[in-house]
Amino acid sequence: MTNFNRRDFIKRGALATAGVFLYSPWLAHGRSLADKVVIGVVGTNSRGHYLARLFAQMPEVEVGFICDVDANVLERTVADIEKLTGKRPKAFTDVRKLLEEKNLDAIAIATPDHWHAPATLMALKAGKHVYVEKPCSHNPAEGEILITAAAKYNKIVQMGNQRRSFPNIIQAMHELQNGVIGRVYFAKGWYANARKSIGTGKVVPIPAHLNYELWQGPAPRRPYKDNLIHYNWHWFWNWGTGEALNNGTHELDVMRWGLGVDYPTKVVSAGGRYAFADDWETPDTQTITYEFANKTSILWEGRSCNDYDEFKSGRGVVFYGEKGTMVIPGGDDYKIYQLGGKLVKEVKTEIQQVDATNTMGMGEKLDSLHLKNFIEAVQGKANHTSPIHEGHKSTLLPQLGNIAWRTGQTLHCDATTGRILNNKAANKLWSREYEKGWEMKL
Repeated sequence: MTNFNRRDFIKRGALATAGVFLYSPWLAHGRSLADKVVIGVVGTNSRGHYLARLFAQMPEVEVGFICDVDANVLERTVADIEKLTGKRPKAFTDVRKLLEEKNLDAIAIATPDHWHAPATLMALKAGKHVYVEKPCSHNPAEGEILITAAAKYNKIVQMGNQRRSFPNIIQAMHELQNGVIGRVYFAKGWYANARKSIGTGKVVPIPAHLNYELWQGPAPRRPYKDNLIHYNWHWFWNWGTGEALNNGTHELDVMRWGLGVDYPTKVVSAGGRYAFADDWETPDTQTITYEFANKTSILWEGRSCNDYDEFKSGRGVVFYGEKGTMVIPGGDDYKIYQLGGKLVKEVKTEIQQVDATNTMGMGEKLDSLHLKNFIEAVQGKANHTSPIHEGHKSTLLPQLGNIAWRTGQTLHCDATTGRILNNKAANKLWSREYEKGWEMKL
């Protein structure tokens, strides 16, 4: 039994002995904990296919449905899950039709970012639990709507900030909070990659296998170009959110967690599209600085097109305190240094080594911990490690950074809500325009 599992076992035993039981909507609706949670996976070209495979290998889960707007992707994923499990999932192109299925318990969303919050809201209104990949929203207003909706419809919404379920990261956060390096007052995070130019797209006929109308869904309509799908939408504001939310959400989540902060009081961002001259709209090089009311600050640095490693990792976090420094180089490992630079503790994962910048994920064994936590939360066997109100806070940080960058202005924020103060230009980006008929309504 690993240290994490041992602690979990002891915790569960203590709760049972004390007569404390987690509320289980599962049991309340006559379902046994032995029953499988039936999942539908939405958006399965890359990350979604990976999630479908992970869920399919969990004994307490049945991947009963696959939904994608690309017929080729849909068939490929359905065939792979059938080969893996011996049972063929039912295929859907339209998530709204999927959500009409009575025996569907939850959906996992790995669509482009502009679909994350709208699909989550649709699922909640249909009575389904939701696992939504980061970022949980395309803009801050959507995150606020999801918090309200999760409470209104009494369903679990868990964001895919997987480090919230990594055992050594959990341990590292406990150590920080217990003063292992004294009062922590500054954190720096980074993400580095070597992405290539996306060129200049040409308007071309939509491929027959792609339902581009549904792919755009809630977003205002734009012509189909040959350099957009399936990945480069990340770098266009109409659908994507840039590297800050594509990857920075993870590091910002850990830094916010470690510093014990919620909303900033001040946000500044600099950078641009420096590496290439092409259609890419979001920054490929960006720094975002945050100040908080408890006299702490955060710096995140994104380098999409230069993959020079810091601390031998393409991504990671460093915490600076009164008595020393903690380094978390991307995965489930960490090191502690005292002032003067002497290494005093090193914790290495016993689960698996990771490729920290792999776009598919941190690795099956580590990522599965977060999925397992979601399923156990749905069954009422555990509290989920990333409830939507926490996911929103960590998504809001890079969103505020992007708003600061897009307006070229320093943002001053309400420390209790994260709302931008006295800035009309910035507040215009708090929400977005929707294609008519696709507005998010509670």
